Amino acid sequence: MPKGIWRTVACVAAAAATLAVPAVAAAPTGIRAEVALQRAILAEINAVRKAHRLAPLRLSGGLTRAAEGHSLAMARLGFFSHSSRDGTVFWKRISRSYPYRGYATWTVGENLLWSSSRLDGATAVRMWLNSPPHRKVLLGARWRELGISAVRADAAPGAFGGSDVTLVTADFGLRR
Repeated sequence: MPKGIWRTVACVAAAAATLAVPAVAAAPTGIRAEVALQRAILAEINAVRKAHRLAPLRLSGGLTRAAEGHSLAMARLGFFSHSSRDGTVFWKRISRSYPYRGYATWTVGENLLWSSSRLDGATAVRMWLNSPPHRKVLLGARWRELGISAVRADAAPGAFGGSDVTLVTADFGLRR
């Protein structure tokens, strides 16, 4: 791991709220990507960043793959956490798709949300802005790239109690 990564990751992880829930065998029916919501969240994040005189974020394939995998796992397995189901911390999970090898600087952050009501991009971003740790990540000046995944599950198990839910993962990154 490049020098300085641990400090950055530890700060972001300390700011992130985590809720672990027990495993549930039932699998949800009907999980689908909410592509329009993903686009709306990206546009809203960049509008908010512009209003705060921060650089806009560009989509990253690696961060998007990491976000998609995590949103789908949470929907299928019924948990809501920055850590993976097997306990892997978020930055290690993200590094599989957004590697740090070969970069002098590498840092990542993550915002999550879930809702049983319909979301639009403005509502999702407003929810993060109203939470100090999520706001800190969203308005981080160092970020240059973003991966977003929004999925809708008709009957998500576990923590979601079989409800119809939308889960959003936003993975932020910088590599130089």
